Amino acid sequence: MTQTSPPQNPVSTEGMAAATRAAKRGLPPVHLWNPPFCGDIDMEIRRDGTWFYLGTPIGRQPLVRLFSTILKLEEGKYFLVTPVEKVGIRVVDAPFVAVDCRDEDGRLTFTTNVGDEATADADHPIRVTRDASGEPSPYVMVRAGLEALIDRKTFYRLVDIARPAPWQGEDWLGLTSCGQFFPIIPMRELDPDRTPG
Repeated sequence: MTQTSPPQNPVSTEGMAAATRAAKRGLPPVHLWNPPFCGDIDMEIRRDGTWFYLGTPIGRQPLVRLFSTILKLEEGKYFLVTPVEKVGIRVVDAPFVAVDCRDEDGRLTFTTNVGDEATADADHPIRVTRDASGEPSPYVMVRAGLEALIDRKTFYRLVDIARPAPWQGEDWLGLTSCGQFFPIIPMRELDPDRTPG
């Protein structure tokens, strides 16, 4: 039988208790916490948003949610941070996955796999990267440098409502939220016969 919860707690009992108390009042103020670094642990967030500890998926969603609230990005590395300790973890792509989006009154509001919400605006931009084959990877900023990979079904819905607009001297297909335009792809790549301008 496959084990779906971690064999042991990767964060100390004292640290978890402090983080839990802070989480009850909203997102913990991890930006204010500067505890000693206690080393890296064998925890990984896969591209599909699944959290693994010691190679085993963490099946308890409340525990994943708690860990997600104490996640911090510093100089390109990810850490779980409590008032008493900081441990490094691995993130394959983005730490979160955007699994849904609401389009209301000119605002695109994303919901992540761990229950966060983020409305796309100047502080929470949408960006799209493409690999060598042209396959897009869309992201939205959730908080404090932590992004969510927008899942395929949600991205397809967004492409359906995308509209062309000028951006950096060229027409792009993109999304508008809170008055901000977020480019997806140049129109010339959708219509090879189209010339810029």
